[in-house]
Amino acid sequence: MFREIILGILNNVWQILLIGILILMLIRVLYFKVTKKKIVFYREVLLVLFLVYLVCLFYVVTFEDVEWSTSNYIPFKEITRYSFGSKLFIKNVVGNIIMFVPFGFFVGYFCKIKNKGLMFIIITLISISIELLQKQIGRVFDIDDILLNVIGGFIGFIICDTFKDFKNHLPSFLKKNYIYNIIVVVLLILFIFYLANTIEVGIL
Repeated sequence: MFREIILGILNNVWQILLIGILILMLIRVLYFKVTKKKIVFYREVLLVLFLVYLVCLFYVVTFEDVEWSTSNYIPFKEITRYSFGSKLFIKNVVGNIIMFVPFGFFVGYFCKIKNKGLMFIIITLISISIELLQKQIGRVFDIDDILLNVIGGFIGFIICDTFKDFKNHLPSFLKKNYIYNIIVVVLLILFIFYLANTIEVGIL
């Protein structure tokens, strides 16, 4: 289910993604030229992935809702409508949690946030802002989406925090940038092979 949804989103945003990635690459090249800093490949890949995520997130939160949807201001009202484990539960409950996991991870990683309270506030404010934006553009406001997004974002932050702690306890020879570069290259190759074997003709 989620694979088809993700591929559908990418199919609709690949043009803006291409432009955005090219602009980001130009900015980063100029940045490194001016600052004389060394390029770390895996960090640049993560930055590109963050851009891809933000563009996809913007598309999802601004996509038009179905006409029968109505705003919900009562916590857990919409969540409890779905049978646990059903397709609607997975799509609307699990999906809203998963959607914000990358946000918590990337913001925690790039902003170097360590305070859990501060991260909770940031995720909550962003989620509320998204719901208010949806209300303004003709979609609906759903407080349950905020709750689920906050859970997902905080899970992403915990994953990031755990990754940092794990990295700090690794032997010194495993903390080298080239190790992470190799890991990222392998993951990218596996992802490309995955797409090549699963994308249906005409999707991308």
